[in-house]
Amino acid sequence: MLLQKFGRPAMAALLLLITACAGPAYQDHVKPGTVIDHLEVIGEDGALLARTEIPRQTGWCLYWNHSVTGDGVIDCYVDDLGKMVLHRAYQPDFAAGLGHYPGRGILTSAEGGGYWIEDIDEPVRGNAYVLRVGSLAVNHRIVTDRDEINLSKMAEHTRVTIRLDTGE
Repeated sequence: MLLQKFGRPAMAALLLLITACAGPAYQDHVKPGTVIDHLEVIGEDGALLARTEIPRQTGWCLYWNHSVTGDGVIDCYVDDLGKMVLHRAYQPDFAAGLGHYPGRGILTSAEGGGYWIEDIDEPVRGNAYVLRVGSLAVNHRIVTDRDEINLSKMAEHTRVTIRLDTGE
């Protein structure tokens, strides 16, 4: 009846409206901790140097000492449903290479000095990035709620890939 009265364009519009209101065919909602991914550190030669469990919807931080000032810097990531996302960063000041860019997170004062850049929420392309690991004085390390991986002790002055492995 509807097809005869209003024609095919009206039927197509109705079908589009029904599917749009219905939402996605599947849900990506995951209760935190129910799916476990892995954070891997891979050496220049492709060897697996470290691997730790990262429950989805949780995160980890990369800590290091600034190579010029020696002050502590922190970049914190989350496993957002299988996607590595830079969520926030702590910076002690606006030293060489540090700073805040308008439109990239929200700058807030940190208790005790320095500042946090909150809500960066920047996806990391390919769930991996390359890091040139600093000296023992720089002390690059990954800290999770379960363990600490000291990159400077295992791969000082080399390039490593830090990768979120979702098993997919």
